[in-house]
Amino acid sequence: MSVSCVTGLLWGDEGKGKIIDLLAAEADFVVRYGGGHNAGHTLVVGGERVVLHLVPCGVRHPGVVNVVGNGVVVDPFHFVDELEGLARRGFEVELGRDLLLSERCHLILPLHQRLDQLAESLRAEGKIGTTGRGIGPAYADRANRTGLRLGDLLRPAQLEARLTALLQQKNPILESFGAEPVEFASLRDRLLDVGERLGSGIVDAGRVLRQAVAAGRRILLEGAQGVLLDVDHGTYPYVTSSSAAPGGIAAGTGLAPDRIHTLGVVKAYATRVGEGPFPTELAGALAERLREAGREFGSTTGRPRRCGWFDTVAARYAIEVSGATELVMTNLDVLSGFDPLPVCVAYQMDDGVVTEHFPAFDLEHATPVYESVPGFTGDLTGVRSFDDLPAKARSYVTTIEERVGRRVSVISVGPGRDQVIRR
Repeated sequence: MSVSCVTGLLWGDEGKGKIIDLLAAEADFVVRYGGGHNAGHTLVVGGERVVLHLVPCGVRHPGVVNVVGNGVVVDPFHFVDELEGLARRGFEVELGRDLLLSERCHLILPLHQRLDQLAESLRAEGKIGTTGRGIGPAYADRANRTGLRLGDLLRPAQLEARLTALLQQKNPILESFGAEPVEFASLRDRLLDVGERLGSGIVDAGRVLRQAVAAGRRILLEGAQGVLLDVDHGTYPYVTSSSAAPGGIAAGTGLAPDRIHTLGVVKAYATRVGEGPFPTELAGALAERLREAGREFGSTTGRPRRCGWFDTVAARYAIEVSGATELVMTNLDVLSGFDPLPVCVAYQMDDGVVTEHFPAFDLEHATPVYESVPGFTGDLTGVRSFDDLPAKARSYVTTIEERVGRRVSVISVGPGRDQVIRR
């Protein structure tokens, strides 16, 4: 199929970056369609670790065009820093050739970051765990039709008028809470400078992608976060501010909502960063052991990830929402030595009812019902064939396949690009 999508099925951090990097070798375009620099994709090639925040994961493949779609909110200053950081490490990315940005991308400005941090600090309870990078306020301005877009950076008069109007609205809010207002002239000049730096890459990306589809080019769509962090279909309000599920593809790229092959990525266990319900979460020494074994610390924030057992109820729900037809399982090697391996197969609610359906509104009242699967041992990092896995590791994979109703077609057994089993 000419258009495919890689999406995370739970709360993000499933190792999508490695899978996108792996599949990008067979693509003509790699396209990010949502989120901002609150997401981080980690690639490890040749022992080198590279974290990408806004630049799509096909950037390491010659001849692949990387596109930042209009559904992404872009901090232009961070974007320039990210490009310069890649250049210092020997990864030259040419704007207009290797990398395109949609002129319709909304901008994250310093005022959005201040508002984001201010809002989180004022929450008396129910903190969401935002990264404070301005993602939510930028999306709010998009919905309010007051935001600035990348295309404005190429039109100085338009930029000046829209920035003036935005600051007239936001600075009184900041000052009312004792925060520093944003100075107009300095920000305008910085934006014009960054517009010159990025200008050759700012295009009508939707038109480029539609032409690519018409020509039969291969497009790989890159999801950020995961289905359970989707603003509509996730564990609201503990979600991100964008449509992280594949439902956001059409709005976030300008591609028609046509048939897309979706590959869902899950870890062999579950993790979550930030606040919100997490039924299978572990605590104490066992949680710490799993966190250390999986190196579960956020690639963007460095925050320790919450860890728990695999949740087939949540995974089935995410498969239904995303339309994933096959799965990738990452970090199977991490579970070596854990015995037994509980797998959540249902929830018991506070009223005693046992359900296999995902109770999005009442997840905080769900207690997991587990099926115990025997654990396995041994170093899996050198295994390249499913048949060469320990029998109990194979049984763990097939148990999850049976419970979620999808085949696991790729298994990751280490951070390297080559540490995969293709079935």
